[in-house]
Amino acid sequence: MWMYYFAIFLVVASNVGYHISQKSTPAGVNPALSLLGTYMVAAIFCLLILPFFSFGESITVEVKRLNWTCVALGISIVGLEMGFLLAYRAGWNISLAQFYATTILTLLLIPIGLCFFQEKITMINVFGIILCLGGVILLNHK
Repeated sequence: MWMYYFAIFLVVASNVGYHISQKSTPAGVNPALSLLGTYMVAAIFCLLILPFFSFGESITVEVKRLNWTCVALGISIVGLEMGFLLAYRAGWNISLAQFYATTILTLLLIPIGLCFFQEKITMINVFGIILCLGGVILLNHK
């Protein structure tokens, strides 16, 4: 059960570091070069933590199991990183950009989860969605 909570803690802590780093990236740095440096550090970090995750079989067998999702995730991550970097450079507030993006993302993922992953939605979920939309409206009110 500890992994259940640790995973969300890791997501939240990493997201805080992510947004502070993105917002603090110097405006004059080429965004593609900045991401290249970021991914070089990420690749080294992945190599360092690799021994802490067990392989079901040999690394060769594990590599053969990789599929299109690695390519799709890689492209998605670069789009995500570039999007936030450009959003912050365009003047988005660190306190609001993630909220807007997450709310819109959630609204897009709900039908995907229902249609493709057999997820269920309850009335309390619908109420939460309405509250989030209300938050977007209130945050957008000048």
